[in-house]
Amino acid sequence: MLKIIFYTFIFWLLYKLIFDFIVPVYQSTKQVRRQMGDLQDRMRQQYQEQQQQQAASAQRPQASASAKKADNSDYLDFEEVK
Repeated sequence: MLKIIFYTFIFWLLYKLIFDFIVPVYQSTKQVRRQMGDLQDRMRQQYQEQQQQQAASAQRPQASASAKKADNSDYLDFEEVK
């Protein structure tokens, strides 16, 4: 009789340990890893967008400067002909 009570108590402790501690810790760890991965992906995307914007803004002044030169030279040629 005492043996049955002892084994029942041990089984109950193992059950509580597994379902009240190990399973929730596993699920929390899995969720935190997924959220960290999502956060890293968002940060990587923002960084890439920022790099693309900086590259585009660096190219814009060069393109507009060459367009101004072409516009100014055309305008001056027109004035000289007049």
